[in-house]
Amino acid sequence: MNRYKDFCNKLYKIVQSENVAVDEPMKNHTSFKVGGPVDILVTPESYDEIVKVIKLCNEENMTYYIIGRGSNLIVRDGGFRGMVIKLTKLDKIKVEDERLIVQSGVDLCKVSEAALENSLKGFEFACGIPGTVGGAVTMNAGAYNGEISQVIESALVVDKNGKLITLNKEELELGYRMSAIQKYGYTVLEVTFKLIKGEYSSIKERIDDLTKKREDKQPLEYPSAGSTFKRPEGHYTGKLIEESKLKGFSIGGAQVSEKHAGFIINKGDATAKDILDLIAYIQNTIKSNFDVELHPEVRIIGED
Repeated sequence: MNRYKDFCNKLYKIVQSENVAVDEPMKNHTSFKVGGPVDILVTPESYDEIVKVIKLCNEENMTYYIIGRGSNLIVRDGGFRGMVIKLTKLDKIKVEDERLIVQSGVDLCKVSEAALENSLKGFEFACGIPGTVGGAVTMNAGAYNGEISQVIESALVVDKNGKLITLNKEELELGYRMSAIQKYGYTVLEVTFKLIKGEYSSIKERIDDLTKKREDKQPLEYPSAGSTFKRPEGHYTGKLIEESKLKGFSIGGAQVSEKHAGFIINKGDATAKDILDLIAYIQNTIKSNFDVELHPEVRIIGED
């Protein structure tokens, strides 16, 4: 990694050395537990550090990719050339009346817990969605008839040039699994959610009910990235896969979950290639059987 020696020396002037890892296996940073090494993994601790790291990448022509907990990500087995910036150390939540001001590295389940503790209603849908606030806004994550667009007021982001921008709800351009964050390559630093006052007991009851549904219906005991595919218009992905008799179908260590056909799971020894081959097999089968195109919801980066 001598080719990055000068770059790392500049990086150490921005972030502490313990927050920089070289040749870091990405399987340690994704919920699928697969992925080859990234050249440099950095975990900034402040907005200022993130801005400076992005500016350094621009100056040095270094490719970078932003992650939270890697819960919606497949890194190919050859790894990622460049830098991964992991935002999980941005982990603060502030409560102001009916607003939650949340840093992008906070887990969604922690946000739902904070909402519950303050008897704030509207965030229950996200109580079991894996991943962090930054990723949830980027993808406009949703479940059980709720989505981020229903509760977000604004977001503080940094653009590709390292400039801080505050975007309101309209400017975020939130659609089905899409946003201005993806469109313009922004990095989410902080999000303000606007909720409404409710009763603690009814909010808790809703969270408990959704938690039980997830535990009953989803293969939470295995590494996965949640729902693998976006929902095609007019169809349910899991139903199409089940009707194609692919439930339980495996390639290598990757398997279509027997519990929920919309999930691909890592049975323990899957490679990224196994998972990607299984995704392609499912896509081809559904296209052949129903003339329906399935598009992955999960992000795919890196090289073979």
